Amino acid sequence: MTGGLSKPVLRLLQVTLLVAILVVWWWASLNRNIAFFFGQPIEVAKVIWAWFVTDGGVYRHLWITLSETVLAFVIGTVGGLAFGLWLGLSRSASALLEPYVTAANSMPRVILAPIFGMWFGLGIWSKVALAVTLVFFIVFFNVYRGVREVSPTLLDNARMLGATQRQLLRHVYIPSATSWVFSSLHTSVGLAFVGAVVGEYLGSAAGVGYLILQAEGTLDVNTVFAGIVVLTIFALLLDGLVSLAERRLLVWQPGPGLADKT
Repeated sequence: MTGGLSKPVLRLLQVTLLVAILVVWWWASLNRNIAFFFGQPIEVAKVIWAWFVTDGGVYRHLWITLSETVLAFVIGTVGGLAFGLWLGLSRSASALLEPYVTAANSMPRVILAPIFGMWFGLGIWSKVALAVTLVFFIVFFNVYRGVREVSPTLLDNARMLGATQRQLLRHVYIPSATSWVFSSLHTSVGLAFVGAVVGEYLGSAAGVGYLILQAEGTLDVNTVFAGIVVLTIFALLLDGLVSLAERRLLVWQPGPGLADKT
């Protein structure tokens, strides 16, 4: 049960809401002025159909955007995890680097896109670098907090039982940080897409962001919305994979049913 509703009923309501939104969009788009700014759902569907079925021209662009997103997601997650564990465990390093980490996180990182373009060129790596800067700090701060909030009593008990630092890392610190990591990964998926697409906007010859930019240049709002829909669908698919991994790896956590009963 979810909020007093069974899953089939909840799914039915969600689908009904989506259909209602599409119907309102279609009805509003009958007005030519509204259609100019918001497009027409039928025309958007035609663009997507042409992309994937009729000419298949989107696959190369989609592959590039997904490659940039996945690479940034993996690199940013691994880097944030490693750096977060290190600073979380090292009080002296944390005290030394804290102002610099805070300053780097406060920087509007989109302004780094031209610099990455100069360093890495207009290929995928400049987009990956920009997206990594967005993903890294989300993961880092969650891991750092997860390590710092480990119960001192739990650590003392483990040390009394003879646990080494490596065993503490494996059996106490990492499990504590893992739940924090997965809470950040759902946000990181969207940020990885943002970094990739913004990078494509600022300088690229391929990618879904490039297609959207070209459509904006010709005031083709239907193609713009088609690109947004495609990116949203694939972002949801990646988020679903993260949720699947979360359920597999965090099997020790109580399920929703147990949480509701307590």
